[in-house]
Amino acid sequence: MIGDSSQPLSAYWMPFTANRQFKTAPRLLAKAEGMFYKDVNGRDILDATSGLWCVNAGHCRKEIAEAISRQAAELDYAPSFQISHPGAFRFAQELVQYTPEGLNRVFFANSGSEAVDSALKIALAYHRARGEGQRTRFIGEERAYHGVGFGGISVGGIGANRRQFGAWVPADHLPATLNYEHNAFSRGEPGWGAHMAQNLENILALHHPSTIAAVIVEPVNGSAGVIVHPKGYLKKLREICDRHGILLIFDEVITGFGRLGTPFAGHFFGVKPDLMTCAKAITNAAVPMGAVFATSAIYETITQGPEHQIELSHGYTFSGHPLACAAGRAALAIYTGDGLFSRAKEIGEYFEDAAHSLRDLSIVRDIRNLGLMAGIELHASPDGPGRRGYETLVGAFERGVLIRVTGDTIALSPPLIVEKNHIDQMFDVVGQVLRGLK
Repeated sequence: MIGDSSQPLSAYWMPFTANRQFKTAPRLLAKAEGMFYKDVNGRDILDATSGLWCVNAGHCRKEIAEAISRQAAELDYAPSFQISHPGAFRFAQELVQYTPEGLNRVFFANSGSEAVDSALKIALAYHRARGEGQRTRFIGEERAYHGVGFGGISVGGIGANRRQFGAWVPADHLPATLNYEHNAFSRGEPGWGAHMAQNLENILALHHPSTIAAVIVEPVNGSAGVIVHPKGYLKKLREICDRHGILLIFDEVITGFGRLGTPFAGHFFGVKPDLMTCAKAITNAAVPMGAVFATSAIYETITQGPEHQIELSHGYTFSGHPLACAAGRAALAIYTGDGLFSRAKEIGEYFEDAAHSLRDLSIVRDIRNLGLMAGIELHASPDGPGRRGYETLVGAFERGVLIRVTGDTIALSPPLIVEKNHIDQMFDVVGQVLRGLK
């Protein structure tokens, strides 16, 4: 045994977890390296989800650990209000070398949820600075996930995330683009459905375009089960936003840093947003961090007035934290030095074939994939929705593979260092579990 599994479990209220069930049969991880975790009993657990869509370079990279250690010994913390430290400026400058053209200003946060709420506030501040303060409404998408802040759950389209709390920011939602009749078992971008972007015009007609601050979308809906938008859909959204003076926000908390085989999804789809959020893989998940990328036009519009005046009354105690910046710079060096931004292109076809090898199982309703992301949606059990997804999660873990499930959809998103034998193992195990389900 390499960890203590006997300690009391009652004090920790776990997020997004069936707490009572978990504490009767806990799944506890104790160590990690490369593609694998070890649980508290010393079993190897293949990480088929990059932790939580975030450990893109693999676990416990020595370069990142050493960078954090050096930084902690030199400068553990520096405030970010009216003062800073050189590492934040260096990291920001390095990051914008890889963002879609024009996104050259960085506002640091500490998570994807904070990044999304920051982007929404920046959008409001931008329109107000332009004299269009009536633009207060946002447009999100059904089945999109934008974190758990009140802004994020308002623009997000996952009902369970809103049900207990309500929605607090004025928002409407585009219909989800998932279509089983036309696009089931699509490989990559579905060919049908780009016309669905026209639904945005319908929403604008309801509220009037002059009241809309921004449209926010995930380039690929990750948490809802890897929903890939139809080919051309995002470009059409961009065109409609341009026509009406509406900002377009890409939430790249999941798709950023190589997940699709390009640095960001904006590169993959050939669409440049006005604002872009990221988190998770920005530090390879070694230290919590998030960021909003903005165009210089947005930045310069907001940063007006007397030079001594605070232009944006927003930020966090830990914005641009020294340890996060050190981890992020080390992670970025790995991504670029090891060619990980293009890795999903190199091995993506093998991953795609492995995912779709399960399509003939009667329990499988749909399979969707893009880059190193795959969603395997199951038909719901007669015992109720979510049962088969949960049983697959537990069954795979017992067989040494960590997967993620949302309801009855399995999501696989391995670290970008994944090799073919790892892909074989994860899909073999998932197939074994699915064949044993009722």
